[in-house]
Amino acid sequence: MDEIVLRSMLKWPDVPAVYGWLSLDRRGNWMIKTVAGRFERIANAAVREFIGRNYAADAEGRWFFQNGPQRVFVALDYTPWVYRLDDAGQGLVAHTGAVPRALDAVFLDDAGAALFKTELGIGVLLDRDLPTVLERMSDSRGGDAERLIEDILHGAEEQVMLQGKNVPITSVRAADVPRRFGFVARPAPRAGEAEC
Repeated sequence: MDEIVLRSMLKWPDVPAVYGWLSLDRRGNWMIKTVAGRFERIANAAVREFIGRNYAADAEGRWFFQNGPQRVFVALDYTPWVYRLDDAGQGLVAHTGAVPRALDAVFLDDAGAALFKTELGIGVLLDRDLPTVLERMSDSRGGDAERLIEDILHGAEEQVMLQGKNVPITSVRAADVPRRFGFVARPAPRAGEAEC
């Protein structure tokens, strides 16, 4: 977190949290609720970067943006992280700009999305990069990606060669993702908690 944010948290420790005003869409865009009640993409690059640097989760798996002394909880359209291929098309980059060190596992969901588990956490792969990633996949026996995907979606657990190493790949139901990976998609205030 930014130093200015940490200092403001110490100076004003009891500022009520905000719910329902910030969301993260499946493409990694920060969306803010307007006065009219609609969500619009935050276009200002400096604001997006500030949110990304100060993005974290609490012990309950509720993701938030620490805006000075105030926590702004984030509604997640799917996962807390959105990954994309880097500009060279080789590594991964998160929607915050963070670069994961290692890919730990791959999951294919029942809606046709790929999810990656890294040390940052679980995240959906940006849809535009899915074809490229699927083309590069091969199972540990050298089989083609099409057959591998079909086997995975029918319940098989395999190893796939991706980013130069074998990683486990299996299927997951999209509805089970928050519980399985320990996050809250739609944070809400606790009983008795003050909110803005």
